[in-house]
Amino acid sequence: APQEVAAVADRFNATAFDIENTHWSHRGELCTFDVMVEEFGLGMEALLRLATIVRGADTARLDLVPEAAGLLAASLGLSRMYADDLEQLDAGMMLYDAFYRWCRDATEETHNWPTNKAKP
Repeated sequence: APQEVAAVADRFNATAFDIENTHWSHRGELCTFDVMVEEFGLGMEALLRLATIVRGADTARLDLVPEAAGLLAASLGLSRMYADDLEQLDAGMMLYDAFYRWCRDATEETHNWPTNKAKP
């Protein structure tokens, strides 16, 4: 439960994450992912684009970028597929890696159908 996180973190010498009144949490309009990108000086274009997607999904601001709705849908789907947090985290890492690669390498790619290529 959220009210138990600080005590559990202390007991296990861990860092509380994404809980109110902790260092690694939302700050103003920023979500925890934004905060980490900023604090670690990771302001490269691909991570800033990903941070906007994550912020939109994490703060119910699906209007920020169209991809935010897709990340939210996939994340909620994963939460229904995995009861175990670590299994869900493993699956989610692949999802976030894929979104990062899209941000880095594929934002200009589209898949238009039907294709307008001439048929032989």
